Amino acid sequence: MSDYDLAAQVASDVQRALAEDVGSGDLTAELVPAERQATATIICREAAVICGRPWVDEVLRQVAPGAQVNWLVDEGGRCEPGQKIVEISGRARELLTAERTCLNFMQTLSAVATKTAKYVKEVEGTRAAILDTRKTIPGLRVAEKYAVRCGGGQNHRMGLYDAILIKENHIAAAGGITNALRAAQALADRAKFIQVEVETLKQLQEALDAGVKMVLLDNMDLPTLRKAVEMAAGRISLEISGGVTFDGLRQLAETGVDRISVGALIKDVQAIDFSMRFQDKPVELQG
Repeated sequence: MSDYDLAAQVASDVQRALAEDVGSGDLTAELVPAERQATATIICREAAVICGRPWVDEVLRQVAPGAQVNWLVDEGGRCEPGQKIVEISGRARELLTAERTCLNFMQTLSAVATKTAKYVKEVEGTRAAILDTRKTIPGLRVAEKYAVRCGGGQNHRMGLYDAILIKENHIAAAGGITNALRAAQALADRAKFIQVEVETLKQLQEALDAGVKMVLLDNMDLPTLRKAVEMAAGRISLEISGGVTFDGLRQLAETGVDRISVGALIKDVQAIDFSMRFQDKPVELQG
């Protein structure tokens, strides 16, 4: 993702989020005197890997440009329940308007980072890397894949445009692995990598004979996976995909594969509990 303009994507994400939440203006915030100053702290209510700082900073840049922001936990750092994550000082109205959008980004991205870190730790000591998939929330793929990296995972392809993954239906439509791979070679200069998905050892052998460098082993049991690793003999990169869960993850990694892609890193997460609390004297309301 080094060729992706993260800052531009963050700004776009935040603009969309604010449009749907703030719209034409924050009516409730207008109850607070316009010049009232306040200091607020974002607190994490549970143990987590913190992620989302670029998005929070951008929300504040767009909504509260004069705010002073002091991060107390680094991006990708771990926190304990009840720990203060960031302190923000500025106009009370602006902080109130920014609150929910800041927390929404943090609760979602920290959830992805936290789950990824759990999976990465489970395969420590093996050669297997943990990767994400394209099973993301529409419009938040860059953000969620960023969160995977914060948790110590790696990104698979960003989308259909940057790499070639020849799957079952591509193979069937092309008339076999060899035909599909031959067609893919013509597009090699536009793709970061070419990978072929196989479901059987016979297909794996065909892929090896065709000179494939990356193979995705789809929904294979442990004995078959071990045989696949033996057949590949370290000549190509092997990746496991399909139905991967935390239970049994270590056994999958110990087969000797290079990569394990996990859709659950992003699509099956529970939001981390964050809250924003105002400090010092209470905010005085108008009227």
